[in-house]
Amino acid sequence: MEPSQPAIALNDLGSEMAEVIKEFLVESNEGLDRFDRDLIALEKDRNSHELLDSIFRAIHTIKGTGGVLGYEKLVSISHLGETVLSRMRDGVVVLSAEIATALLSMADALRNILENIATSGGEGTEDYSQVLRQLTAITQTQTRAVASVPAELSETAPRLGEILVDSRTCNPEDVQAAVRQQEQGDGRLLGEILVDERAVDPVAIAEGLKVQTDHREAASNTIRVDVALLDKVMNLVGELVLARNQVLQFTDRQEDSAFLRTAQRLNLITTELQEGVMKTRMQPIGNVWNKLPRIVRDLSLACGKQVEVQMEGAQTELDKTIIEAIKDPLTHIIRNAVDHGIETPKARLAAGKTREGHLLLHAYHEGGQVNIEVSDDGCGMDFERLKARAVAKGLISSDQASRMGEQELLNLAFAPGVSTAEQVSNISGRGVGMDVVKTNIEKIGGTVDLHSTRGRGTLLKIKIPLTLAIIPALIVTSGGERFAIPQVSLIELVRCEGDEAVRSIENIQGASVYRLRGNLLPLVYLNRELQLASKTASESTNIVVLQAGERQFGLVVDQINDTEEIVVKPLSKQLKSVSCFAGATIMGDGHVALILDVLGLAQMTAVVSQRHEAAAGRQAAKSGDEAAAHDSWLLFRLGASGRLAMPLSLVSRLEEFNLSQVERYAGRDVIQYRDQIMPLIRVAGVLGYAGSAESELLQVIVYSSRGQNVGLVVDEILDIAEQSAVVQQIRPVPILQGAAVLQQRVTDLLDVPALLAAEQLECVTGAQA
Repeated sequence: MEPSQPAIALNDLGSEMAEVIKEFLVESNEGLDRFDRDLIALEKDRNSHELLDSIFRAIHTIKGTGGVLGYEKLVSISHLGETVLSRMRDGVVVLSAEIATALLSMADALRNILENIATSGGEGTEDYSQVLRQLTAITQTQTRAVASVPAELSETAPRLGEILVDSRTCNPEDVQAAVRQQEQGDGRLLGEILVDERAVDPVAIAEGLKVQTDHREAASNTIRVDVALLDKVMNLVGELVLARNQVLQFTDRQEDSAFLRTAQRLNLITTELQEGVMKTRMQPIGNVWNKLPRIVRDLSLACGKQVEVQMEGAQTELDKTIIEAIKDPLTHIIRNAVDHGIETPKARLAAGKTREGHLLLHAYHEGGQVNIEVSDDGCGMDFERLKARAVAKGLISSDQASRMGEQELLNLAFAPGVSTAEQVSNISGRGVGMDVVKTNIEKIGGTVDLHSTRGRGTLLKIKIPLTLAIIPALIVTSGGERFAIPQVSLIELVRCEGDEAVRSIENIQGASVYRLRGNLLPLVYLNRELQLASKTASESTNIVVLQAGERQFGLVVDQINDTEEIVVKPLSKQLKSVSCFAGATIMGDGHVALILDVLGLAQMTAVVSQRHEAAAGRQAAKSGDEAAAHDSWLLFRLGASGRLAMPLSLVSRLEEFNLSQVERYAGRDVIQYRDQIMPLIRVAGVLGYAGSAESELLQVIVYSSRGQNVGLVVDEILDIAEQSAVVQQIRPVPILQGAAVLQQRVTDLLDVPALLAAEQLECVTGAQA
């Protein structure tokens, strides 16, 4: 086909005609997106007349409007596609994978032509002869003539004749004859002619008119607005919020009732305007998801796999800027799931699975954030291969690799250059993708969490904010400076007065913790971390309890002020590398306040760190003699009078669980803990200590190693002893290292690896146990 130019070039158009073509491009691209989505759905439900009619209308509309505007190449390609679809509507052609692929290739060609029109005004010089040959071959395989919807019945909005044909109320010939009668002077309406002379059911005519009216009303109730204009309005609303906050600063010092009423009215209007503008920018995540089935189909064919995509929560709404930011990360995740995760049909059958792999996308709102989960039932991550690639890339040493737990290894998947693909292909294997996912998600204030079980599949969780523009925040003061904490991370506020702070705040291995309703809450002192000098002398301690990922911690500040709507401003290049700040905002008095990045602050202070648990696990694998050399001990009671200790370095966490949380599995007490099934060992029962009273609250020492947790149930946590111990063998008990004098009292020393071995939990410590 010879390259052609449109009858109307964009550069030579007036503003009115340019607007017409712009509208055509937008509607045509939307129609092609709908075409892809419906065609893939039609492959699974080949008897759906509604899907087939929708597919036909999308191409028919593009061809008709493109012909009016003089785009010959676009018309010739869409005309052949329309012919194939017409034969399918009449049952002459049956949809197959080859026909679907040819039609999708046609849609890609049309999409490329539309892009050329948008950028240069012309259809471009690309050669689409292969697409034309594929479509022509399909049409030539059939010889029976096919009647389709008359071209004069199709416009952008469906007309009555097209509606009646699509619903199979009457055939195209009857409608065409009725139209000719109108052209020859018949003054009756189309519906009247069809009822009087073609014996069409008048009820069907009434229903068709209702569909036509509903479509027109829906079209008249919506308008297209340029995104740049929305962004400008959003920025102006942000400035209005700042001005509102400045006005409200004066209301506390004013007694003028007229001024106070005006300020209150300004506050109300600004809030409603802000909510309205935010809603105009919100879009369902389904707008992004709708493109994924096509990607999965193409990848599945290329990899020789069968994959079914399921979507839950497609109507979950996010700000348009967030939608744009997650497009590429989601594409990378889907490509990895199909290429790396889901096995071939032969491999799945050998593993006792169905031939078809399953890919689930689930989105939902939670705590002011949007959660997106992408899971597959594939082979899961190959930890050994991941470890080998990381060592080969020099990211870790062989010694480090041998000591790393599974969760730490999973985090290596986000490192640049690390890939588990066996060979490089045009799909993956170059070690780019997951690092891009993590970087792009973190840029918009989100987090990525990866979980995988070998042979069962992989789950990737993404948490992202609803919007990046205006957020509610808690304003705090520390070291004479004001900071904003996003309210989405806020759990509660705690204030300790005088002696209460002394009793409740303890120090374990140099780390401060606060006993909050029986749980130990790690504390971070903002003044200390930011090297600020406290400018307020107070006997009280203010703790802001925050959620960072799956963990909670307490942020100690000098003063808690109030909550406020703040406008987020990006940081300069010089401050972007500081992980504890997420941005800045302008306060009501005109001063700048930094916005704290809760997760970044937690990671910077090692409150949230996988390495911390791994270090405790590695220490647990040491021999009993090495453990006895430790200077720090955790003291606890068993039964009525049993006094024991274990090295503090083996303690991952101290927890309190309700007895109702305990479940029975495989003959053992277990509890759900951090997405794991944690076995419980009642130490008093193993050692035969009498006098233990069953309580509604269980005191549990969590021991971690190699990514696995075990809970040691004791009767009471006594204290922490900082002293050297001389171990003596007083009585031969296999799971005791011996005894020592701690805090001037004889204390038994628990041999944790031996205890695990006795309880047949050697897998937690491995060979070193």
